[in-house]
Amino acid sequence: MFIAYAALATLLALATSGSAFMTLTRKPAIVDNMTKLGVPASWLPWLGAAKAAGALGLLVGLAVPLLGEAAAAGLVLYFAGAVVTHIRAKDYALAPAAVLTLLSAVALALRIASA
Repeated sequence: MFIAYAALATLLALATSGSAFMTLTRKPAIVDNMTKLGVPASWLPWLGAAKAAGALGLLVGLAVPLLGEAAAAGLVLYFAGAVVTHIRAKDYALAPAAVLTLLSAVALALRIASA
């Protein structure tokens, strides 16, 4: 179970850190999407920091199981919130957020099972 967690956590951390970087540097595609969803620009630093913390927590969670569990749970909540935000804005292009929610939940289950 640990090897599966390590592989998934690493890939998920890469994806999440890339998304955090684009959010923190305010890439136009990200800003346009957030604006379309009704997310205030003032939230971007906080959202980017949350994703970066989740990515870092997944990697540190390779050595510290509780931190890995907390990071995965945090990412589940973050991406579930993204799915809800898309639905509330009547934007049904929510597949990326839904997939990341599912992957975060699997990472959480794998980290718990491997502890």
